[in-house]
Amino acid sequence: MKLKTHKATVKRVKLTKSAKVVRVKAAKSHLLSHKTDRTKTLIELSPADTARVKKMAPYL
Repeated sequence: MKLKTHKATVKRVKLTKSAKVVRVKAAKSHLLSHKTDRTKTLIELSPADTARVKKMAPYL
């Protein structure tokens, strides 16, 4: 039986080539000119959250 993918999870996270799960930080839609590059970069998920994401999106 095929597992269902949690679509909201797929929209929020991305898998890198080295199999890390990354997400976008908050406050990234507009007013970005005064924010630092560090604020605007992707952030890696914790090991616990990575395991949860892999369960919710098994085909990611």
